[in-house]
Amino acid sequence: MTTEQNQAQQPEFSIQRIYVKDLSFESPQTPALFQEEWKPDLNLQIQTNTNRLADDTHEVILKLIITVKSADKTAFLIEVQQAGIFTLQRFPEQQLHAMLGSVCPSILFPYAREVVTDLASRGTFPPLYLAPVNFEALYAQHVAQQQNQASTPETSSIIQ
Repeated sequence: MTTEQNQAQQPEFSIQRIYVKDLSFESPQTPALFQEEWKPDLNLQIQTNTNRLADDTHEVILKLIITVKSADKTAFLIEVQQAGIFTLQRFPEQQLHAMLGSVCPSILFPYAREVVTDLASRGTFPPLYLAPVNFEALYAQHVAQQQNQASTPETSSIIQ
């Protein structure tokens, strides 16, 4: 096998586009909240979705929902859907799922984190810098949960 033939067999990955798909900022308790002591409590939820656009082209959407409360009042809520279009050619099925569930969200996260920081500061709140997220570990946890659910027989209960 020549070097050219070997290279033609190798998986290829490329980023076509990264963009904000949806964005929301709410601050329901302002301006009264600005008069109170700032005691932030942050809740971060992360979701990923994948859409096949063509045989080797996928849209990956990383959704972050950030709720910050102070003294049990919602200070602000940010929802951002950071998306990207990725081309993944000649990946085995299992490796393709890992790329879409781990690598692509890892690429999107810094962009989403920047949007979150910008929106919080535009709301005149203290800077909000989200800590890095280990998407590889999250993906491995998700796969383990799916395998556990598949190996556990379904049980049903009847409530009388």
